[in-house]
Parts: sequence; C-alpha cells; structure tokens
Amino acid sequence: MARALLIVLDSVGCGGAADAPAYGDEGADTLGHIAEACAAGSGDRDGLRSGPLALPNLARLGLAHACEASTGRPPAGLAKPAEPQGLWGYGVETSRGKDTPSGHWEIAGCPVTFDWGYFTALDPSFPPELVAAIVKEGVLPGILGNKHASGVTVIEELGAEHLRTGKPICYTSVDSVLQIAAHEEHFGLERLYDLCRTVRRLVDPLRIGRVIARPFAGSPGQGFQRTGNRKDFAIPPPGETILDRLAAQGRSVITVGKIGDIFAHRATGKEIKPFGNAAMVEAALEAWDRLPDGGFCFVNLVDFDSEYGHRRDVPGYAAALEAFDRMLPRIEGVLRPGDLAVITADHGNDPTWRGTDHTREHVPILAFGPGVTGRALGRRESFSDIGASLGVHLGIGPVGPGRPW
Repeated sequence: MARALLIVLDSVGCGGAADAPAYGDEGADTLGHIAEACAAGSGDRDGLRSGPLALPNLARLGLAHACEASTGRPPAGLAKPAEPQGLWGYGVETSRGKDTPSGHWEIAGCPVTFDWGYFTALDPSFPPELVAAIVKEGVLPGILGNKHASGVTVIEELGAEHLRTGKPICYTSVDSVLQIAAHEEHFGLERLYDLCRTVRRLVDPLRIGRVIARPFAGSPGQGFQRTGNRKDFAIPPPGETILDRLAAQGRSVITVGKIGDIFAHRATGKEIKPFGNAAMVEAALEAWDRLPDGGFCFVNLVDFDSEYGHRRDVPGYAAALEAFDRMLPRIEGVLRPGDLAVITADHGNDPTWRGTDHTREHVPILAFGPGVTGRALGRRESFSDIGASLGVHLGIGPVGPGRPW
C-alpha cells in the first residue's frame, strides 16, 4: 500500500497571485526576489553564504519551471534543467486571507470560505472590552503592546518593562492572530499557555484564527531571545481534511512541527515538535522509517517564515533554502516503491517586501518518488488539488473540492 510525505516550506511562495493587489502585495515574489538579491550580491553574508541562489536538487525536480509558470520569468541564477525529474506546477490560493491556517487547511482539502476577524492597525489594536476581559480572567496587572508589531522587535522594545511589571506583551499583525509574549522563567511557560487558552475562548466570537504563545528568555543586559516553545491555539478547520479521512479509516498519521497546532490537534496522529528546520527533517525521516503502508507524514518547516521572512533577512532565508536543498537527497533516499513526496508552501513572506507580514502569492508544487516521471502539473486552481491528489494516492479518495492531478 502507498505512503505519502507532505512537506510545507512555510512562506516559500513563488509570486504571481492575481489577487495580490487586494492584499497590498502586488509584485511580491518570495523565491524570485530572493534569487534576484543573491544574483546581485545582496544575498551575501560573511560566514553564511555568497553568490547566486544554489538549489540544484529543487531545480532538478522542477522548481525553476514552477516559478516561471507562475510569474512568467525563471528565478535569477537558478538552474533550469531541460527535463525536470519530478511533477511540477504551482497552486493558486482560493481561501480568504494569507495566513498559515488558511494555506494549510486548503492544502489538506478544506479551503476557507468565511471572512476571518482581524484587529485594527490603529494603536491600540484590541477592543477595550477584550483587554478588560483578558486582564480580569487572566488575573493580570494589565497588558503591554496592544498594537501591530514584529515579534522580535516588540520583545526588544517591551521585554524589560514586562519583567518589571509582570504584564504580558500582546500584539497582532495583518493576519487573524493575537500573539502573547512572556518570559519563560519570570512569567512561567505553563502560565503563558493557560493564558492563551483563556484568550482563545475570549476571541472565538471575533473569528480570530490563532492565539499564539511566544515565550522568550534572556535579560535586558544580555538581550532577549524567543525560545522553541511556541504554541499555537487555533480554531479547528470548518470541514473535513485529509487528516480526518485518514483517521476515520484507521490510517497511521505523523505530524511534524506546528501541524498539530494548525489543525487544533484534530486527527493529527503522532505529533512531533522539535525546534528548527534541520531537527524537524531529521525527526520526520526517523518517523518515516517506521511509518506503515498506507501512512501519511505531514511536515511544516517554519524557519523560513518565522526566522527569515518576518525578519526580512534575505541572506538568512537564502541560506535556509540552500540547507533544505542539501537535505533533499536524503529525503529521496528513504522513499520506497509506491511512496510519494510532495513539497509545497502555504503562502509567501517576501523578505524584500515592505513591512514584516505574509504576502499573497502562488505556491510551488513539486511531487516525486520512485517511478515518478517528470511532467508539468500546470496551474492548479486551488491548493486543495494537493489534498485531493494525496487522497487518491493513498487510496482514500479525493478529499475536498480539489481536482487530482
């Protein structure tokens, strides 16, 4: 029986979305602009990387072809073999929003057809009645932040005051999200999680997609650093996903990274959550070795987004892409006859773009495995084509409105 491996390169979009102007993102192109920066030398960093973007293994599977199909131009300096070895194409998001749950749910066969709730970009961002409820039910002396902010910046700005006052740092973005940052030791990690559970309940009537715990460590003198104990408290998908279908049929499911959080831990099987892209790939490969026939492994590699996209770090993003590319031969090496692997993304986060938020983009779709011969998948009119195709491959039938390739 077949197995399937789905790897989401969080935020690795490939530009070209026709509805990008509606999100303020006309012209955004994560992969294309990183490649251009590297080709021009602005992607260099001493001791980290230099030169054109080098992704030979992804290019071999058809990445440059997918990017060119999406935007009309291949990424600058990226190899473009005459005959890709994988199935290649790009996906168009139909869900409303450009956030992580929307992208992942659609990939899994459940596009978002409702409007998310958002917090205003004005300062303060949160309604006073919500702030009052958070303070009362969380038994807090108050909150800090209460605005749109970059997580790294707001912790640097307010970390010392947080330690002095005991008030958690609450902030948001253009996504449907309320993030709460607090010091792991001084505030307490479990206390932060409990607060987020309370806030999750309070924002449910506002249709807020996620409440995110953002623990950090450090001191004012030595600086603050976010830790790997982030936890997302999301609303569950509004309909059936491929995970639900697999669980109903008793199939083995392994989810790696923040997949469990994104799907509100519904039908997410054995959850593994190490810290960092490399550790997540290693954990996925170890689990894959024990995955029985008919099983599914769903992986999110968040570093592209959280460490480099939101921080607008072009050299760091490029180096992370190159590091993943170097892992690909190992991933290919563990696939046995009948297995299928798919690499895609959930949205964009162009590090050359204005602001620090996600960008509305197409996503590349690369599929490969023993016996898979290269061909074009073309333009897929919904990310849900991925879930539908994996459902067919796994023998459970297409899930959601997608069209199998």
